[in-house]
Amino acid sequence: MKKHFGLALLTTAALFSAPAIGGGSVHFITPTDGAMVSSEFQVKMGVKGIAVEPAGKLMDGTGHHHLIIDGHPVEAGKAVPADATHLHFGKGQTETTLKLAPGPHTLTLQFADGLHQSYGPEMSATITVTVK
Repeated sequence: MKKHFGLALLTTAALFSAPAIGGGSVHFITPTDGAMVSSEFQVKMGVKGIAVEPAGKLMDGTGHHHLIIDGHPVEAGKAVPADATHLHFGKGQTETTLKLAPGPHTLTLQFADGLHQSYGPEMSATITVTVK
């Protein structure tokens, strides 16, 4: 009985772990690295070799964007936090408008699966912008 329960737990864990995303990448379309931007500016997010899908389902080769302001990529398999510096685009959005205080900022684009589990630094891109 215990062996069957253990096997069931392992099978369930495998079903709910982040699906593979090999060969894909994320990038910023705008702004570009080092850009000088106004306090309100548009961010456009892109992907290659993967598909953007709304959160809620785990499907191989898919996920959605998260934008991390002045932070770092999230470790693979960890949930992307939901707070003021970790913006979630769970409806499959690929653009947004940001308002930031004047000065230098880092923006990290982090791709995650349908349950908001990060695909890790390999599926992230970081740029620096300076707000006027």
